[in-house]
Amino acid sequence: MKKLLKRIVVLLLVIVFVCFAVLTGRGYLMYRDALQQQGLSDRVAEIQSNPNYTPISDLPEMYLDAVVAVEDHRFTQHFGIDLISIGRATWNNLTSWSLQEGGSTITQQLAKNLYFTQEKSFIRKIAEMFMAFNLERTYEKYEILELYVNSIYFGNGYYCVRSASLGYFGKEPISMSDYECTLLAGIPNAPSVYSIAANPELARQRQQYVIRQMVRYGYISETEGEAIINQQP
Repeated sequence: MKKLLKRIVVLLLVIVFVCFAVLTGRGYLMYRDALQQQGLSDRVAEIQSNPNYTPISDLPEMYLDAVVAVEDHRFTQHFGIDLISIGRATWNNLTSWSLQEGGSTITQQLAKNLYFTQEKSFIRKIAEMFMAFNLERTYEKYEILELYVNSIYFGNGYYCVRSASLGYFGKEPISMSDYECTLLAGIPNAPSVYSIAANPELARQRQQYVIRQMVRYGYISETEGEAIINQQP
């Protein structure tokens, strides 16, 4: 009986390894094909050529801190992927038999925005990881964050931080208040849900979560968080 169980376990491990190897290979091919169609430097230059592209020096520190706190609080520590987040997401997906959680870092999200679709699949996820490694090798963290906020969707037809700031608040990003910074930072997680124009109350609820994350990871104090909420127009 013990020998039979051991053989079953070994067989299962072999199956898992083979499946992982196949998926990794297909993910790498997707990554390679994407780069063959357009090189990374050319794709980045395309994003930077947008008239609404905003350098990180022209963005409020409060906004940048809010983005990192809510999207990827270990952004400065990882090498493109967050193994802790991936492990948590994998467990939750396996237990729910779905692909509801991705565990994506800011770098992975940038990789997806630059090259891949929103389709949820393991193969695309692996291709995204290879691209994230490439981005981390090629660019500094601040450059990755800059590209990220200039390539994400904010709902209501706004596809970068400047478009969103002008569209929602009628001002340049550098002029956003702390309230506006934290409100805007929460939208990209689900733009159709948290759009300020379509669902202002849901956007404010998401903003409160952003502020809680900023307090949790030491970007602001609880008192400062309460003060930001009280800035509501």
